[in-house]
Amino acid sequence: MSPLLFRRWRFITRAAPILLTNRPPYKFTFASVSAARFMSAFSSKQYENIIASSPEPGVALVTLNRPKALNALNSALFAELNEALQFADADREIGAIVITGSEKAFAAGADIKEMKDKSFSDVYQNKFLETWQQITTIRKPIIAAVSGYALGGGCELALMADILLASSTAKFGQPEVNIGTITGGGGSQRLARAVGKSRAMELTLTGRTWSAREAADWGMASRVVEEEKEGAVVREAVKLAAEIASKSQLAVQAQKEAVNVAFEQGLSEGLKTERRLFHMTFATADQKEGMAAFAEKRKPNFTHS
Repeated sequence: MSPLLFRRWRFITRAAPILLTNRPPYKFTFASVSAARFMSAFSSKQYENIIASSPEPGVALVTLNRPKALNALNSALFAELNEALQFADADREIGAIVITGSEKAFAAGADIKEMKDKSFSDVYQNKFLETWQQITTIRKPIIAAVSGYALGGGCELALMADILLASSTAKFGQPEVNIGTITGGGGSQRLARAVGKSRAMELTLTGRTWSAREAADWGMASRVVEEEKEGAVVREAVKLAAEIASKSQLAVQAQKEAVNVAFEQGLSEGLKTERRLFHMTFATADQKEGMAAFAEKRKPNFTHS
């Protein structure tokens, strides 16, 4: 194979994940996508409702960006969010993902203006909100950095993350009962798993909000980040994401799968799955490198292979 043909073959094989997940009108060219990676494409991609950036090596940051609507979640925003997350998941240079909003609102809920006139046949036949669950198919760890309001769909989005860091200003709530409906994006299921049945019943049946401290005390949030300076929770989330990104991606993704299984299977099946994933790591170069580095008292050089 000639050098030119080899370079073209290498580009096609490495760029394939982008091209396969892309849909019109988005187009990529040799100028916008590197043959080696597409981190620059992820960071420079222009969206209407989100901002995609890479503040640290190995970290993808997705910022919800509908300030006039307090980041209310509509179908257009979720389509862009799903696309950006798929890009980050396919990029070998990215090890962890952060999702955040603004200081005032992570997301103040699903967009009521989009929903209020829909009929049963419309939402049922068109599988309304079903695309929200695509976030749960992302294999890389997702950290939600929550400031301000995370209500309704915003709370449900935060609950979909693998790790939730809450600013001391965060206010959570599932107030759907106040407008004549119920949670539709997984709130009842994930909230009950996070805080228990009785508390989930109280919160969803009254529609009351709860604080960042309550979320942390109940186990819903990993911890509270005091907002001594604006953006503290995002900086902490990026720092945490960078630490995770420094590990073996194969081990991190397997560990995420193992923890998720604890919520989806019984103990016996969960233990079997964990063991199989543990055994799987012994087929990786990263396991050999990690254990050798430990024995030799040096820092490991993971290749994610």
